[in-house]
Formats: sequence, structure tokens, C-alpha cells
Amino acid sequence: MNKHNEALALIKRGAQEILSEADLAEKLKLGRPLRIKAGFDPTAPDLHLGHTVLINKLRQFQDLGHEVLFLIGDFTGMIGDPTGRNVTRKPLTRDEVLENARTYEGQIFKILDPAKTLVVFNSSWMGEMKAADLIQLAAQHTVARMLERDDFHKRYTGQQPIAIHEFLYPLVQGYDSVALKADVELGGTDQKFNLLVGRELQKHYGQPPQVVITMPLLVGLDGVNKMSKSLGNAIGITEAPEDMFGKLMSISDDLMWNYFELLSFESAATIARWRRDVDDGLNPRDVKYRLAHEITARFHGESAATRAQEGFIARFQKGALPEDLPEIRVESGTELSIAQLLKISGLAESSSQALRLIQQGGVRLNGQRVADRNLTLARGSSHVVQVGKRRVARVTLA
Repeated sequence: MNKHNEALALIKRGAQEILSEADLAEKLKLGRPLRIKAGFDPTAPDLHLGHTVLINKLRQFQDLGHEVLFLIGDFTGMIGDPTGRNVTRKPLTRDEVLENARTYEGQIFKILDPAKTLVVFNSSWMGEMKAADLIQLAAQHTVARMLERDDFHKRYTGQQPIAIHEFLYPLVQGYDSVALKADVELGGTDQKFNLLVGRELQKHYGQPPQVVITMPLLVGLDGVNKMSKSLGNAIGITEAPEDMFGKLMSISDDLMWNYFELLSFESAATIARWRRDVDDGLNPRDVKYRLAHEITARFHGESAATRAQEGFIARFQKGALPEDLPEIRVESGTELSIAQLLKISGLAESSSQALRLIQQGGVRLNGQRVADRNLTLARGSSHVVQVGKRRVARVTLA
């Protein structure tokens, strides 16, 4: 396999779609570092492992010798990304955006090579754009094309309001690619429409269109929804090593392989070998240790990861949790409160007792103490639930 094919194989690992693979192959042969763009709106102060799916792919491009354009959408953050929303998202203030953006710069270099990374803010060019220029940009897309986007279409047909400024978001994101002369742009599968707008705008402005690479959305700890802090199913990259390790160990055995593909830097051949070992009888827990250790070490260092693993084993293998957890299925609607879950599963005698146990700090969910009495869990999710030292089970909401 020649170096271009090897590079292409690495880039394709874990990717959902490449538009187009032939264009990417040609760009890899240009003999110069490519400009690889990915944008992040600073809507929350901390990044989580779901964000790192893209950042890991950026690092792979850096290892191949290319330049990363880490775009912080301080301008688009004030618009509010409508992707996947069934209501208009409240825009952030300028101060909120800047405060969140400052934290991003300190977090991304846990993965990216600073020498090959250019951190840029889209307010640098959008803030200078005049009203006439913005109108000219808006003229490059029709309302009909905007309504082809799934979330806009659903809101329009459902008679849910769409604010005019929301139509600007894909256009501004697309114009970012023009301003940066991007060769490649990465995004989640939910960003495909916006990424393709970038291709079309580059053509309009006389630039070679960027290659679009979409990456899968990392499923969160609930095993159902995409990882999101607002859904309470995320693992933040600034979380304490013990918490990060414990949360990674709480994911299901099936989900573990998806995490390996999207988050691990181990080779595909090594992961395939581990999967065969599990099929041949190796306890999946032993492989999950490798995943949890690798990810925890990436953000906290080897010694911290080792201490987190030792602490986890001491807590959960040496007396606290049995290796073979009882499996309990409970019927639910779209969601169930933690108190109801404890009562229905038999882990608490009543909802009132469940609430007392939570208040006393005696309930753990996926290794983490439950502090919120009003916590709700989604239908279809699965959790390791521990009450006190002895009552523990994996509970699935059916």
C-alpha cells in the first residue's frame, strides 16, 4: 500500500461519509499541507468526549503532515446553531461566548499539536462584514433550499416558528470555509447540510470546493442519545480522572467497540484482535479497562489513569459490585424519574425512601453519586444503579 492509500485508509477510519473520496484522494496528492477545518461554537465552557471525535480526526490529519484550522465560532455562537432543534435556540451574549471560547483553547491541545494548529475566530471576518455584503451572501441560497434541511423542514411543516437569523447560520458557516480557503471540513453527521453549503459558496467565490467528511455522533452514557451535557449523558474532558474512568467503565459492552473506533488511538488491527479475544471468551471488562485507561491518560496522564483504575478495582471489584450484575427491565414512558426507577426496580421500597436515599448520598448511577432528586432517565437507556453497598443492578428502561 502506497503512502497516499495509507493516508486515505487512516482518514476513512470511523468516518460516516466522505464527499467525495475521489476528490480527497486528489487533494492528498497535491504535495502540500492541506488546510483542514472544523468549527466549534462555544455554547458551553467545557468540551466532552463527543467533541473529541472530530478533534481526534484532526489530529490524524496533523500526523499526516496537514494544517488544522480550529475555528471557534464566536460570531455564529451569537446566532445559535439551529441544527437538530425544534425551537429557536436562544443566542448567547458576546461575554458568554468569549468566556466559553477561552476555555476551549486550553483544552484542545490535550489532543492537537499546537505547532500544526491555527486557532481562528470567525468574528475576525464576519465582524467586519457590512450589511450589503451579508445581503449579497444571503442571495446565494434560496428559502426552498434551506427548507430541504431536515430540522427546518420539520419545523415548517409542523408550523413551528423559524427566525430569519437561523437561515443565516449555514451561510455564515459556509462562508467561513471561503474565508479560510479550506481544503477539507469535518463535522458531525447532523452538520452535513451546513458543510455542503460551504462547498457551494467556495464554488461561487472561485475556490476549489472543500471535501466534506462527516463523523458519527458519539452516543452518550445512556446508550441512546448523542452525548450532550444538557442530557446529562456526557463525559467532560476536564472531569476528574476517577469520574472519567468510572463513567467509561459504565458503558455497555456493545457500545465499547464504537468508543474504541471513534475515540481510541489504537490501531484498527489491534482493536479487531481484542474483539476476537472477547468472542473467544475474554471478559469484555478486561478490554474496557484498556479503553478507560487510554482515554483517562490522554487527558490526565498515565499515573492519574493508573490510580483511577486501581481505585475503580478497589471499589467495584473487591466487594462493592459483583462481576455479574443482575439485569432488571422496567417499563417506562418516554422517561422515568430516578425515584420511580428505584421503586419499580425494587431497589427502594417506595418513592419517598428513594428520595431519602438520594438525599443521604446513598444512590449511585453509573458509578457517580446522584445528587439531583429530579433526575430523569430516557426510555431505552441502561444504567448501573447502586443503592448502598449491597443493592446493585443494571437497569434498562423499556
